[in-house]
Amino acid sequence: FTFIILKMEEVAILKGSNCRAKGAAPGFKVAVLGASGGIGQPLSLLMKMNPLVSVLHLYDVVNTPGVTADISHMNTGAVVRGFLGQPQLESALTGMDLVIIPAGIPRKPGMTRDDLFNINAGIVRTLCEGIAKCCPNAIVNVISNPVNSTVPIAAEVFKKAGTYDPKRLLGVTTLDVVRANTFVGEVLGLDPRDVNVPVVGGHAGVTILPLLSQVISTCSCFKF
Repeated sequence: FTFIILKMEEVAILKGSNCRAKGAAPGFKVAVLGASGGIGQPLSLLMKMNPLVSVLHLYDVVNTPGVTADISHMNTGAVVRGFLGQPQLESALTGMDLVIIPAGIPRKPGMTRDDLFNINAGIVRTLCEGIAKCCPNAIVNVISNPVNSTVPIAAEVFKKAGTYDPKRLLGVTTLDVVRANTFVGEVLGLDPRDVNVPVVGGHAGVTILPLLSQVISTCSCFKF
């Protein structure tokens, strides 16, 4: 998983928070929904380390207090607050500029994408209802799988609430490119950081299509 750090001057759509709670520097207010999971924890750590973030809200239905305590000990300016369970969802979302959703269960052996969707769709729907109510202008990044289906679910929730903006709803699928770069790098004996594999299609095993004929390497010692 890779999260793209956005430069403040390049993102006019985001408006920085002037919050200086407990000495925090001005920046963006970010909420991570599903902060206690396998993706949520390292993602929360990256957000705490990001100098553009001034306030970081961590929400989950389990284990949030412990994760919040650990993340808050990082010596950066962002103020970290934890929220546990459905009753605290609105408090976690109020006033946020960016909401990232890694919440949901991972795909387990023998589980179909339909099984995964049946569970995660309900989770994403509930979270997006809270977003529409508490921070309707926030940018929303959906990571919960299957992304092909959870993003449309989020869009329908926002449309129903009258808050839908296609420029503010994003599905995070950078993982497909990262994996393609890594696999090709291993085969060719190159550093994956020097490899760029364009990937098209959807975020599912039968629709992901790496364009191997278009692979680009920044390594001057290798030619395709």
